[in-house]
Amino acid sequence: MVKTILIVEDQQVLREIMKEYLTDEGYGVLEACDGRQALELFHEHDVQLVILDVMLPELDGWSVCRRIRKVSSVPILMLTARSEEDDTLLGFELGADDYVIKPCSPPILLARCKRLLENRSIHYSENRLSGGGITMDLPARTVCIDGEYCNLTHTEYEILSCLMEHRGIILTREQLITRIWGYDFEGEERTLSSHIRNLRAKLGDHAKHIVTVIRAGYKFEDSP
Repeated sequence: MVKTILIVEDQQVLREIMKEYLTDEGYGVLEACDGRQALELFHEHDVQLVILDVMLPELDGWSVCRRIRKVSSVPILMLTARSEEDDTLLGFELGADDYVIKPCSPPILLARCKRLLENRSIHYSENRLSGGGITMDLPARTVCIDGEYCNLTHTEYEILSCLMEHRGIILTREQLITRIWGYDFEGEERTLSSHIRNLRAKLGDHAKHIVTVIRAGYKFEDSP
């Protein structure tokens, strides 16, 4: 099955470069030049990944990200020409899974896309993970807390499943970063911290099961 990637970028030259690299790798590509067109294409097609520029006409990337997150956990890779910490953190708070600062190397962008898509395609030998009132249905990629559905982003889901899969075992920040983003990750540790903070906020009272071990990492405990 061909995986479809939606590129949302108002600069045609950049769209064409990204499209060429992605199609050469066998991906299907949809293109949008503004935020409103992006949402229309997203709802009309089965999209497996969104590459989303921040600065867009009609509707900016933040707004597009927020609206997609209301209905889908599809991986979202943000493109931004701004490197300020606040912009990066805002993207994570709205549900982005990763980000790339423009101008970026097409091979690096391709590697980031592959990593997000590979994580989403992981198959587990068991169908469920559960503990502390949290249940993960792995084939459906859904999470319930005390029986109530909890809408997580792609990256939040990957972090939670990794911790629950290794419950009681301390995973270092480096181990989590490698599991989620790969060995070639060039971001900073605050990227992981931002996603874990957002995950804990969504888990509410059940966030206590994700335990921070000072100077070591994180672990999941059924009864902390």
